Amino acid sequence: MRLINRRPSLGAARFLAIVPFALVLVAYLIGSGVRLAENPSDKLLPAFSSFAAAIDRMALTPDQRTGDILLWVDTAASLTRLGAALAISVAIGLVFGIVIGLLPYFRAGLGAFVAVISMVPPLALLPILFITLGLGETSKIALIVIGVAPCLIRDMALRVGDMPVQQLIKAQTLGASTWQIIIRVVLPQSLPRLIDSLRLQIGPAWLFLIAAEAIASESGLGYRIFLVRRYLAMDVILPYVAWITILAFLMDRILLIIQTRAFPWFAGARAST
Repeated sequence: MRLINRRPSLGAARFLAIVPFALVLVAYLIGSGVRLAENPSDKLLPAFSSFAAAIDRMALTPDQRTGDILLWVDTAASLTRLGAALAISVAIGLVFGIVIGLLPYFRAGLGAFVAVISMVPPLALLPILFITLGLGETSKIALIVIGVAPCLIRDMALRVGDMPVQQLIKAQTLGASTWQIIIRVVLPQSLPRLIDSLRLQIGPAWLFLIAAEAIASESGLGYRIFLVRRYLAMDVILPYVAWITILAFLMDRILLIIQTRAFPWFAGARAST
């Protein structure tokens, strides 16, 4: 049997999924052990006991100065900014994506503009945003929107443009107006694809958020990472990076669950292809 046709069992698939994580963990343990044997005060690859102490200090013990538990304060600040920015980006991406993908006049007027805007490096605009919008929440949210919304618009426009023309013709034959076609034909088929696009933008959104928090913020996961880097506090930085990764993974899983439950036909069609 050709390798392309061989599929692992459920147990084998789970085992293979764990292997890369186990290898990374083993490599870290070996590297940490070697460095700590040479220099017990080494900070580059701390021992797991150092991680445990740092997690207790950041996630379980109130800060002596503020009385806050820093990890949860930082998490709440970052998720608030990220959630607001993604909500705005989704609204913009959905509306303009459908309009550009479906209506020829808007496609001619906005298609090239959005394509060019999506090529602008968002991080290059960060100083401009801080100058024009200040150092508050608005500039941080705007950076994420600028980085995410154009990509959502382009992807939605392409997906709407790829819809079978026969569906649009049949809807018009039955007397549907443009608004009715958007609401009853285009929108139901676009929403699950919008969720796919949003899942792909979670990583870049976190990147823009951390960059903004690192430069001008008083709270947030990115702020804390760049605050402690001056002390070479890898025992704090690595758990924070792991926590950000877990949050991003959970966001992806939640979106997948929403897509599967709200649009079961989409999951079924994908499984059949």
